[in-house]
Parts: sequence; structure tokens; C-alpha cells
Amino acid sequence: MIYLDNNASTELDPEVRDAIAAALDLYGNPSSVHSAGRRARRAVEEAREEVAALVGATPGEIFFTSGGTEANALAIFGSVSAERGRLVSSAAEHPSVREPLARLAEEGFETVVVAPRPTGALDPAEVVDRAPAGTLLVSVMAANNEYGGLYPVGEIAGELGRRGVRFHTDAIQAAGRMPLDVKAWPIDLLSLSAHKIHGPKGVGALYVRRGVSLRAHVPGGGQEKKVRGGTENTAGIVGFGVAARLARERLVTEPKEIARLRDRLERGILESVDGARAVGAGAPRLPNTTAILFEGVPGDALLFRLDLEGVAVSVGSACSSGTLAPSPAVLSLGLTPREAKGVVRFSLSRLTTEDEIARVLEIVPRAVADARAARSTGTRPAAVPADA
Repeated sequence: MIYLDNNASTELDPEVRDAIAAALDLYGNPSSVHSAGRRARRAVEEAREEVAALVGATPGEIFFTSGGTEANALAIFGSVSAERGRLVSSAAEHPSVREPLARLAEEGFETVVVAPRPTGALDPAEVVDRAPAGTLLVSVMAANNEYGGLYPVGEIAGELGRRGVRFHTDAIQAAGRMPLDVKAWPIDLLSLSAHKIHGPKGVGALYVRRGVSLRAHVPGGGQEKKVRGGTENTAGIVGFGVAARLARERLVTEPKEIARLRDRLERGILESVDGARAVGAGAPRLPNTTAILFEGVPGDALLFRLDLEGVAVSVGSACSSGTLAPSPAVLSLGLTPREAKGVVRFSLSRLTTEDEIARVLEIVPRAVADARAARSTGTRPAAVPADA
């Protein structure tokens, strides 16, 4: 398989796999004071140092969670209380931000949504203008998971900090693909996920700036300084730490090489497929992501045909799979629902090769032509294999 769905999840790095396997012998509870517990605690704290280093934080500001979704939920629900107030976000947020805010709206909170421009850029002044003093929380992602747009979270955070408004950023797609520095920006809350940086699934983290209070979302047990109860996933956290270290060490050169391959892929598709255009390409993007709109082709039909050819891509967010509704993130750029359903995301990783890109550029034009022909005759593609 040629795997180009790395914004959904990444392949486990061999060094991460080895670290997880070794950590399975750390069977002691990290909260226990005996030697087995202390060994597990030491491994957890060493991983915390690596995750902190990835974003420029101190270890005491990192709180481990079960993943990015929980980290986002902790940031949002942990920032509000019974007192109703204003919450601001972008229209292109991940469902793990969008849905908690929708629930709070049902409970009487005022939610304000700012749409990015059709180019893919988000105007920081508009976000700040919609968040006057007294706003409870502003949550804007650092990088969009569907079309790769980079949002000016540093600029937003600086302005909001001057007026005392709390700022959270979902940096799950940005981590390992661009430098992150919570002190330089400055950020109050930042979410991370291990499996987006070649780490294990089921582990995430929330950075909480020192001095920022947060109401526990999962109470009980007192773990993670009583912010997130539950016995720590020692092996998963160890894997997260190794993945964070590898991502930080490779930040200097790796994104440039991935961007070169992404540009080759995007350029080749646009030159070989009539009616194809890149979505959100008029503004800065993640180096690994291109979202292509194929006119006259439903994205899911093209996804199935590519899968039969051994190419894994995606339509919309993996966390919204199974829905036929067009992506809210893509719609926020001004696309019609019909256009939005024709967008396919290709997301690369450090493991993507030149030969794979060359092969995809051979497959895509043929798959698009077949999908268009099938659409005009009303035929359906062959069934996707059961193990796809």
C-alpha cells in the first residue's frame, strides 16, 4: 500500500515500537512508591520532558491524556464553569473542538465562529475583534487537518493575552511538521496527539501554561496533578516521548523534503487531470498536505478506486468518517456542498518515497477518468476488499 493518509494517523516508528515493547515490562503503577512503581514513574517523567521540549514548555506544564480528542475536551470544558459567557473559534476546527463548543452552545454559552478566507488564510484581527475582554476562551487550531492551512496562532495569542483572554490551540496536526514554541507565542493551552507523529494511538497531552487553572474533566485518583485522573498508560507515554524526541530532532530538514514531495504530487495532479484544483493553496500550509478538488467526481468514489489500486487517501476528517455530509472545514472556504464532496486529501510523512509519488501520479489520472466515466453511465466501482 502507498499510504497517503498521515493526517489521520501515522505508521509507528521502529524506534518507538522498540521503546514501547521494552516499557511493557514496567508493570508497576507509576503512583506506587515501591521500586517497580518508581521505575514506571521515572519512565513517564522522562517522556514528559521530551513532549515538553517539542513545544518549548517545561515538564510540569504537560498533562497526559488518552489522545488529542480528550486533550481538546479538557481544554474547553476545563475552562468554563456555571457562569455563561462567550467562546470563539474558527469555522474549520476539528470535530473534537467543534462538537464540545456546540454542546456548550446548547447549554447557553455564546459561541462565535470566524470563517477563514477562500484562500485558506484566517484573519487574526477578525478573531481578536470577536473576543473582547471577558471572553471565556478562544480556540483556534494551529494547522487545519483537512487542507493543511496554517493559522496565525502566535499573533492571535499575543493580542488576546494583552486583554486577558484565555487562548487554546489544537496543535495536533502542526506538531512535528513545524516549530512550536508556547513561550514565544504565548499560548495558554495546547493539545497534542502521539499517533500523528509516528507514536502510538491512545496517548495525547495538553500543555497548560503555569498559573492557568483548569477544572478536571476526568476526576478521581489524583493523577496528573488532579487534572486528569486514571492510571497512566506507561508504555504508550514512553512511546509518545520517543516520538516527540524524533520529531524535534528532524524538524530542521524533514519538513522541507516532505514539502518537496508534496509539491511534486500536487503539481503533477493539477497538470494531468482536467478540472482539478488545490484547495486552500493560496495561504501557508502544512508541508505534507494537499487537498485536491476533482470536478465531477465524488470524493468517496475516487477514494474507493484509489484504494483498489493500493493508494490510501481520505475525504474529510477521519473522526467524521461514515458521514455523507460535506466537510465543514472545506465548506468554510466558500465551496459549495457539491464541490466539497469532491475534495480528496493526500497527506505525506517522512516515510513517503519518490517512487510512491511517481506511482500515484500514474494512478490518479486513470482513477479520475474511470470515476467520471462511471458517473456518466451510472455504474458503481468494484467493491472495496474486506481488509481495506
